[in-house]
Amino acid sequence: MQSKRHRKDYLFLVLKGLAMGAANKVPGVSGGLVAFVAGFYHEFIYSLQRFNKTALRLVLGGRFKSCFDYVNGRFLCYLVSGMIISYFSISKFLDFLLIYYEIQVWSLFFGMVIGSIWYIYNDLEEHSKFSLLLTIIGAGVGLWISFLDPATQNDNLWFVFFCGIISVSGMTLPGFSGSFILILLGNYVLLLVDAVNALYDTIYEVFSGNFSFYYNGNRIHMLKILAVFTLGSITGLVTFSHLLNYILTRFKQLTIASIFGFIIGSLGVIWPWKSKVFKVDIDGSLFLDSTGNPIIIMYKRYIPEIDFNFCISICSILLGILIVLGLDWYGKKLNYLNATK
Repeated sequence: MQSKRHRKDYLFLVLKGLAMGAANKVPGVSGGLVAFVAGFYHEFIYSLQRFNKTALRLVLGGRFKSCFDYVNGRFLCYLVSGMIISYFSISKFLDFLLIYYEIQVWSLFFGMVIGSIWYIYNDLEEHSKFSLLLTIIGAGVGLWISFLDPATQNDNLWFVFFCGIISVSGMTLPGFSGSFILILLGNYVLLLVDAVNALYDTIYEVFSGNFSFYYNGNRIHMLKILAVFTLGSITGLVTFSHLLNYILTRFKQLTIASIFGFIIGSLGVIWPWKSKVFKVDIDGSLFLDSTGNPIIIMYKRYIPEIDFNFCISICSILLGILIVLGLDWYGKKLNYLNATK
């Protein structure tokens, strides 16, 4: 699975990590879907499942270089570097866009998912009745999840650990949005906005020579939450990768059929034209969570009017489709060049 790469290929790996990190933060979009379409999903799962007893024995034996090569460490380092950069750069810019250009951003991702459906359909080699049934079941599950109502925020550390395990599934299972699951669990703002911002502010203060955060009880609590969430994510990432590698090795086409259906069903999550319904008290005031954000109880989808904004949204959808088709074209070109060397 591990192959020789040139520097340019590693640069593109960082860029793919940027895209994967940004996708993981958007509710309804899956980082695993980016990996699948960009052509490195199988190597990603393969590399993660190499964190096993053999890797542990190499570390305990002091053979760190051998362990690094065994787990495809160079590939993972460049990819994860892109994800980390994304969380402190692109994801913040994405937060800005979602505030001021929400429908256009959702339209772009809606188009990317449509393009991904086309891509995965072409990757399907088996069209049996059973694979069709799995596609229908996957679509039904995805659609059912998209209409669930969000829970309220819970900062209990055991629950935060559980959130980490569940949310990371978006990186390993294409079409399964970890960030949307966090919304359903009530902890999206706490874990992917407030906790990340707390870390960002802390790093900025430390580099500025300011260590006053140590006496800030709320900041320390947020950093603990982020640490536990990260630990849960790592646990889930390694666990899911072993399970998925086993399934993909033995039931690849049936698994792809299920993923194909699930992605179709997930279109309900990222339908661009939807409004938020907030929890309101009897006096008309909004209920707020512990961080001061209004509590969302549901998303109300609607059919848009045909106007200028609608045309812009359609252009965004088409752009999203073109992005996926471009990634597909680039992946095939890269594979061809590597095969001819």
